[in-house]
Amino acid sequence: MSGLVAQHIRMEFGTHTAVSDAHFSVAEGEFVTLLGPSGCGKTTLLKIIAGFLAPSAGRILMGGMDVTDVPPEARDTAMCFQSYALFPHLDVRANLEFGLRQKRVAPAERSRRLDSVIAQLELGAHLAKLPNQLSGGQQQRVSLARALVMQPKVILFDEPLSNLDAKLRDQVRIEIRRIQRTHGLTALYVTHDQAEALSMSDRIFVMNRGVIEQEAAPEVLYHQPRTAFVADFIGAANILPVLDQQPLAEGSLVRTPMGALTMAGTVTGPAIAWRPERARILPPGARAVNAFEARITDRAFVVDHIDLQVEINGLIQRLRLPHCPQAVGEVLRFALDLEDILPLEQGA
Repeated sequence: MSGLVAQHIRMEFGTHTAVSDAHFSVAEGEFVTLLGPSGCGKTTLLKIIAGFLAPSAGRILMGGMDVTDVPPEARDTAMCFQSYALFPHLDVRANLEFGLRQKRVAPAERSRRLDSVIAQLELGAHLAKLPNQLSGGQQQRVSLARALVMQPKVILFDEPLSNLDAKLRDQVRIEIRRIQRTHGLTALYVTHDQAEALSMSDRIFVMNRGVIEQEAAPEVLYHQPRTAFVADFIGAANILPVLDQQPLAEGSLVRTPMGALTMAGTVTGPAIAWRPERARILPPGARAVNAFEARITDRAFVVDHIDLQVEINGLIQRLRLPHCPQAVGEVLRFALDLEDILPLEQGA
């Protein structure tokens, strides 16, 4: 059963189309992320779902009911904002209670909900504090608690971790996902951070220029990107234009500026891609399909791998290796398996 459905949403601001024909559903209890760069339309789409913007075309359904013309306060949603959006003159308890009082929730029920969320997010020691007396992580937990205490059908997140440092971001990310699973909340999460999206989501919608370019589970999105934009935005990718191809008994031979590559399938679009970590180093004298000689032009240690820039037939490409004894200026040989070559379609 769908907790949320967006039916052919379009949003125009004058001559600019911010969202074009967004059509998707989010099942009850599912965590879905809208992922894309700044200006791609993801926050606009979130605001339409929240009711802050009226779409130029299309409908929003929640629990099977059309809420397109329902004002934000009457929708069964709650939102966690990037800026936390806490009332600066109210202490933590008053911030948490505000929505419940507006909805005229009975005092006994109000107290029960508050006690539950305060315990879950460990806010008991901060109830009398004002927002400016809290750290960024504490403010974000209060913002999350204020949304959870409303027990919404759909909870919306607008880049809630972007103002936190890296370590705290990881902690709050895990907490958000734990609470969402515990309560079976239907969640729609907006971010430009691919690591957040890949680690948190049941499904990801990648947006580009107002269009949902691909929708898939994180693993599928990474290993089977549909377009060059998705391949490049989700992780690192070496993207090569296809100059021509010819069929083989099993697969195709594709000519690119890097050289000829044998792949398992065929290419119907303008390009192919391969992931830098798929490179397999060859020992001296070894022969392999899709073998290349590469001169290292840059080298960086990145904790769990060595990040290399290499020159292959005059083209700069990227490798990620678990270890690499060669220095800048030296040459190595590597190979790619047929299945490592990913065909790409034309994007937005």
